[in-house]
Amino acid sequence: MVVTEGAGMPALANRATSVTLVVMLVFSVLSCMAGAILGIAANGAGVPLSYLEGSPFTSYALPGLILGVVVGGTQLAGAIAVLASHPAGMLLSAIAGFGMIVWIFVELAVMEQYFWMQSLYFILGIAELAAVLALSGIAPRVVAPWKPAQHIRLESRNAR
Repeated sequence: MVVTEGAGMPALANRATSVTLVVMLVFSVLSCMAGAILGIAANGAGVPLSYLEGSPFTSYALPGLILGVVVGGTQLAGAIAVLASHPAGMLLSAIAGFGMIVWIFVELAVMEQYFWMQSLYFILGIAELAAVLALSGIAPRVVAPWKPAQHIRLESRNAR
């Protein structure tokens, strides 16, 4: 089988990778919003304020706002752009993945505390970046490069 551009069914690997990327982005949006609400409304939801000692923060309100607006916002922008087949979909998704990784590094530096969920979200950011790289054509035999508003059709070599 040869991957060719045109109307028709998208290549399975491309579609599966795109769907996986969107699922990861949406999961991240929901997680960021939940974390933001807990940070703002519940001042960390039981996370001791002592973890913020020596940082510029006196409560979890501002970090919660940053988590929801900046980290969650970039995740949402990436998901919407990929779903809409916008040309900036991969760029916004890459920014979202890097944003998640940076958030975890900063959180570890500020709080000087480790929680298992930080590993989960760090890996999630890396997985988002891996999906972007795959869809950007780094492994074209495995995943067909992502092309906004275009479909990829599979046709047999014998059909020519």
